[in-house]
Amino acid sequence: MRVVQLIYASRPFGFHDGALEDILAVARYRNGRDDITGTLICRHDLFMQLLEGPRAKVTATFARILRDDRHVEVALLWCGDAAARLFPDWSMRHDPVRSWMWSRAALAEGAVAGATAEECRQVFVRLSREPVASGRVSEAGRH
Repeated sequence: MRVVQLIYASRPFGFHDGALEDILAVARYRNGRDDITGTLICRHDLFMQLLEGPRAKVTATFARILRDDRHVEVALLWCGDAAARLFPDWSMRHDPVRSWMWSRAALAEGAVAGATAEECRQVFVRLSREPVASGRVSEAGRH
């Protein structure tokens, strides 16, 4: 089954661990309900997320993100059809920014804004092949 994949980046507003835990908990619930999978890369200066699933559900989720005041400077980086999901077992995987990704200085200089859609997509392709940094929420079904 073909799915749509959407990648966006934003700058967190009012970021703290409690806000992140809330975002992940709500996303896992809603995404599980809506057949959406994906992963969120985050730190205090970056949210970068891949959402994948039925086009209408992914579009509705992105619309909610655009209205969410915890995100500023939201930029759509890529959206397109995919033959398969990259994160089929994850309603929302959380990944910290890895050392091979952009440095804080590179982000401040606009590295994400200057990246091509394919470069952004390849970040998630690479992440999908790496071990998970933290334990799964549950061993049964999507996490």
